[in-house]
Amino acid sequence: MKKILWVLLFCLATAATVWAGKADIEVFAQSKGVSFHWYPVQKTFTLVSKNDTAKFAIGLPYASYQGKTIELSSAPTLNAGRIQIDSADTAKFFEPLKSTSSSSEKVAALSSSSAKNMEPPAKKATSVAAKNETAGTREVKTIVIDPGHGGKDSGALGAKAQEKDIVLAVSKLLKKELEKEGFNVKMTRDKDVFIELGQRANLANQWDGDLFISLHCNAIDATPEKKKQVKGYHVYVLRAPESEEDKAIARRENKVATLYGEKNAKEELTPIEWFKLEARLEKYKQNSYMFTEEMLKALDGGKIRRQAGGVGGAGFMVLVGALMPAVLYEIGFISNPEDEAYMMSDAGQKDIAERVSKAVTNYKAAVHNYRETLGR
Repeated sequence: MKKILWVLLFCLATAATVWAGKADIEVFAQSKGVSFHWYPVQKTFTLVSKNDTAKFAIGLPYASYQGKTIELSSAPTLNAGRIQIDSADTAKFFEPLKSTSSSSEKVAALSSSSAKNMEPPAKKATSVAAKNETAGTREVKTIVIDPGHGGKDSGALGAKAQEKDIVLAVSKLLKKELEKEGFNVKMTRDKDVFIELGQRANLANQWDGDLFISLHCNAIDATPEKKKQVKGYHVYVLRAPESEEDKAIARRENKVATLYGEKNAKEELTPIEWFKLEARLEKYKQNSYMFTEEMLKALDGGKIRRQAGGVGGAGFMVLVGALMPAVLYEIGFISNPEDEAYMMSDAGQKDIAERVSKAVTNYKAAVHNYRETLGR
């Protein structure tokens, strides 16, 4: 009786979602015998079968499936904790394969134990030669510091300081702190020179970096009173922006590329470009989040407090080409008198550098501990 009742409820739920023109993704997953995985930080989800994985992102009308980018009728939505996609799109995924295998082999419901067997190779306890490991899976040794702007590009302007000068001063101090901890440290610039955005990531790749940190100062164009109110630090990772504010900050930082005629420069990525990019950077993303968490821990308690939640995501071009875990750190608002004064002071710059160094050291330890659990 219970089984019959469950089947009736399942059918009613399926019919209700289809009738509304939307399909509940978890109900759809059950109907196809595939496993559903939701990643709330990234706002993405996957459907996994024995043979294929379909990847989606909330708000983007595209999916990645069988090595191709599939255009959707409409973007997946998240309402009251339930994820829905257009019913017309469900037919594009996990249709039965034409083969001699039995139907039970074509579509199989995955148990939690079988889902664990689908972890990517990088997470399996296998012995891999260090020289063949990629950034994000090997021990953390080389840190690439990117002081934003420079030369003819002053960056944001405060009442007394320029962004390019503050971030260079902090970067130099950070380099010293990290070298004390035994890291191999590279800087995309160590003086007041202009470096193209694309070249910064290229340098990081040439140096085979394990972590890329781009330092910047935030700013707003507002009344003096408003400037006094808006302050704080923010750490950004490379992902589709979740707010208009994050989009605006990315456009401001990316504008330098278009302003100075950099080849293939753009201020924003299209939805389809995001999907292609996410597939390429998948192996670095989790470590970028891991380092971001360490940044928040280290920066909390400092003079400059978090702005909002302290973490954001957007299409910063300086991060796009970096084939390693990467973040963009907005130290504070240079347009805010209090933040600017602290970022200009020797004591402030030293404190900021020490906190970021602590985050890097803790991140290194976290990666090392994780590797040990895998027997590496």
